[in-house]
Amino acid sequence: MLRVDHAGEFGANRIYAGQMAVLGRSKSAALIQHMWDQEKEHKKIFDDLMVKHRVRPTALMPFWHIAGFLLGAGSAVLGEKSAMACTVAVEASIVEHYNDQLRKLANENPEKHAEIMAAIKKCRDEEQEHHDTGMDKGAEQAPLYKAMTAAIKVGCKAAIALSTKV
Repeated sequence: MLRVDHAGEFGANRIYAGQMAVLGRSKSAALIQHMWDQEKEHKKIFDDLMVKHRVRPTALMPFWHIAGFLLGAGSAVLGEKSAMACTVAVEASIVEHYNDQLRKLANENPEKHAEIMAAIKKCRDEEQEHHDTGMDKGAEQAPLYKAMTAAIKVGCKAAIALSTKV
């Protein structure tokens, strides 16, 4: 569980790095930087939990390093609304994933998993804010919004499945 969450937060950092590489001087730059700063904090949370619980990172980190950046930069090249559409799709997938994890941990032993649950809740709530911000900033006005977000969500589900196992 920690491995996949760490990989997801690492990927999110790379997505925002790609978006900032393209949109770093745009009117959206401060907003994207704010969301990226929160993602950096999320990654730090999972870095610390992985050390504490002696969990190794996914072997796919080099791939996520490149893929995340390309997704972020690619969406940003299409424009600010497309970058927001990318954010909406990724964050919707992650919120769903975190909610599934929280249900599992609550059913297993919420007292035993309290620290991990608190970390997931904090990150989930901020991911939901990112999703809502993307919607407020016109994500649905991006060209091919439905196709783009559907493809990104499929990619996120695949990344989650792979990072859980590898």
